Amino acid sequence: MDLAYFLRERTALIRHFYDAASAPFIETRRLIEAVEPPFHDPPYDESGEPAYLEEWLQADVELELVGRACITMLSESIKHYLHGWERWVPLTPAAEKAMGSKGFVRAYVEHYTDQLGAPVCPADLDVIEQVVLARNSAQHNGNLVTNTVEHDAKTRAKYPRPFFTRPDGPDSAPSGLDNFLVDWVHVDRDKLLRATEQVEILADWLQEQIYAR
Repeated sequence: MDLAYFLRERTALIRHFYDAASAPFIETRRLIEAVEPPFHDPPYDESGEPAYLEEWLQADVELELVGRACITMLSESIKHYLHGWERWVPLTPAAEKAMGSKGFVRAYVEHYTDQLGAPVCPADLDVIEQVVLARNSAQHNGNLVTNTVEHDAKTRAKYPRPFFTRPDGPDSAPSGLDNFLVDWVHVDRDKLLRATEQVEILADWLQEQIYAR
């Protein structure tokens, strides 16, 4: 079965969904920043805050939600793909045990590499693993007080500078804000594209190894 084909169909869908779903929120922010209609004539306000700040922040939150939805879909796609090859290369007891200690991405890759005598996987497993970790944080670390989601302690321990953080932090963050910014789960278009690319590299590599048996 050509599982890599179906994986690529899913990653293409995720990319298209991100572009389509994010477009109105990106445009709202652009219009506000460019002072274009309908945000060209702000109402009188003595608060000192930028005009239409609330609308800008809402669009930004909605854009974050799109990113989190995409990373969730991508994480599930990775899991389905790796699990799908078990029919041809059943898990060993050691591999099953490794699922808990190493996480399913590295456990599966190490299992298939060992069982197939395959060369080292060329995909960036750090990025792929962080897809799963970001998904877990997005699903379990939210609250009703804020709209941001923090990376969990497990992610921060292994990746002090997580892949899915805002491009304006932490390296460019002012002193004192470094940890604050790096804690946030942030999935923008560039990072999503990089992640889907690495997932596709993994999928092609694994299928080639199995077909070569």
